[in-house]
Amino acid sequence: MKALSDLFSTDYGLMSIIGLGFIVCMGGFFTWLFTRKPPQVPEASRASDGPKAPRK
Repeated sequence: MKALSDLFSTDYGLMSIIGLGFIVCMGGFFTWLFTRKPPQVPEASRASDGPKAPRK
């Protein structure tokens, strides 16, 4: 119980909690950022891109 008391009542314990919380939130944000779908391009803008080079 001394560890929990130190964690929530000392300056270094509170900074540890804040640091760990920040890291967890940052990990969640980057997971959300990199796993979302890319924006869909409308068909009209695809057709107006001009002629395409033939594939080989």
